Amino acid sequence: MLDFLFNLIFSAGSYLGIILIVFFVLSSALKIIPEYQRGVVFRLGRMVGAKGPGLIIVIPFIDRIVRVDLRVLTLDVPVQEVITKDNVPIKVNAVVYFRVMEPTRSIIEVENYALATSLLSQTTLRAVFGRSELDDVLSARDQINMELQQIIDEKTDPWGIKVSAVEVKELELPEGMKRAMASQAEAERERRAKIISAEGELQASERLAQAAAVMEQSPITLQLRYLQTLRDVASEKNSTTIFPVPIDLVKPFLRKITEAEEGRS
Repeated sequence: MLDFLFNLIFSAGSYLGIILIVFFVLSSALKIIPEYQRGVVFRLGRMVGAKGPGLIIVIPFIDRIVRVDLRVLTLDVPVQEVITKDNVPIKVNAVVYFRVMEPTRSIIEVENYALATSLLSQTTLRAVFGRSELDDVLSARDQINMELQQIIDEKTDPWGIKVSAVEVKELELPEGMKRAMASQAEAERERRAKIISAEGELQASERLAQAAAVMEQSPITLQLRYLQTLRDVASEKNSTTIFPVPIDLVKPFLRKITEAEEGRS
């Protein structure tokens, strides 16, 4: 009876061990790859290829799988100190958007494609800003972004990387340069204000000249202008009002006084 129980327990343990071994083998052989990933399979150190998405089968203890993310990755380039072509020290940082297009090359051609892309972006950022003048850096930001994207994309192409965009985030100038630029901008605004004021005076003088020509041809317009001026003066709340007398009204009296003085002489 005891021998039967021992055999039964041993048989049950064997079945359980077999089940556990089968479960372990299946869990090691079956892999699920999400839609946004690919699995690069190495068999005894030799690359088999990229598999996925979905359920894939590998050989336990023989195959090794490396997962590669195919989504767009964001790389924050740290602040770089750069001296521009016209010897102005600036601090600049950027952000790089890239994605893996060929998973096998991103694993075989470079040890760490994210780190390599980050270091390459830093050196490229310093090189591009180092050969640009400050005015171009401030005014042609889009052109510099495009140049950075083209250079980094070209150098990362052998790694199976596609750089979709590079954007310069912040550009820090020295305090002295900020004050100089502020003074320059203020002087430019004053220059524009003086030009606008001079153009206004020129237009006003041209209008006055035209009005004087019209009044010269039609003297009655001067009288109408005189009456309009009196109305404007009367509308003001002043205690003393001075009425200008047209010279035409005074001329007869002046002529008589002149004739009387000539008669006496």
